Amino acid sequence: MTDNAAPADRSRRTLLKTAALGGTAAAAGLALPATARASAPTTAVDTSHASPEVVRVLSAYFRDKSAADVEATMAHFAKRPVTYVDAVVGWPFSTWQELHDLFARYMPTWPAGARSYPTRIVGDATGAIVHFTDDAGLFGPSEIRAVGVVDLTRGRITRWVDYWDGRHFGISDRDALKVPDDRFPTDFKESTVGENAAARTRRVAAELNRAFAADDSAAASALFTPDASFTDLVSHVHVVGRRHIGSFLAGARGLLPYTGSGARVRHVVGSNTGGGYEWTASGAVPRGVNTLELDDAGRITSFTAMWDGAEVEDDRLLRLAAAAVER
Repeated sequence: MTDNAAPADRSRRTLLKTAALGGTAAAAGLALPATARASAPTTAVDTSHASPEVVRVLSAYFRDKSAADVEATMAHFAKRPVTYVDAVVGWPFSTWQELHDLFARYMPTWPAGARSYPTRIVGDATGAIVHFTDDAGLFGPSEIRAVGVVDLTRGRITRWVDYWDGRHFGISDRDALKVPDDRFPTDFKESTVGENAAARTRRVAAELNRAFAADDSAAASALFTPDASFTDLVSHVHVVGRRHIGSFLAGARGLLPYTGSGARVRHVVGSNTGGGYEWTASGAVPRGVNTLELDDAGRITSFTAMWDGAEVEDDRLLRLAAAAVER
């Protein structure tokens, strides 16, 4: 990009430069060679609903990212099309070179031993949901526990969108990086990759969203197995069992951002055993992602929601927690 870039591009460059200087410059002198940094302890990864190929691809990506190897990391991305969007602070990158420049700016400043590592992968070689952690110092002063929506073609990443909770990162730190609302991207380029998820996962996502949009807790809970789990990461709610899921959804009416008349499916990824879907909404929280694990009959065995809790007041989270109390 040149100095003649559009205002939004210049703003993004300024934000990235500011974040790099303010969040990680103190650690710049501590950077180790790639081989030393990559020797950090490993973390167990839940791959029970992932194909071997997608596990191989994403494991290699996080290995190279943790090694702060710019070229090896970028080798995992397709040249064209390629999109990366941070859906919380509104940073879009629509070319391979823009994304390369992001990593080239940050990686030399990363602290010794800091890692980016997956904890859960759901999907297959066409696309997957990956839960992962960026240690403190990689992209700011705090760790980021994110859920990435990844589209792949022939083993290369063509689209990656990250969702995370700004409260966990720190609301003031998030606000320092977030682009103004009037310049926040609305097109996450899902049209460039198409809908390649397995038909079963697309169907379940559509049926669940239809029930959520209608605030029909009975119809929604009927899509779950008797022993299913429902986790809303932002409100720290975890309920188990179809009956409890139904009662929680009924009690949380009007509180969960992915429910209500404005809820829409943006994009679906995954295999017949699971994946997830990005959603948009008309309320205070305009976007997020839901992870789905499915049994052989297409029923939901596990549901996990991620959205930006910094967009709502404390009281809403407290009311969500109260809705999980059984009576």
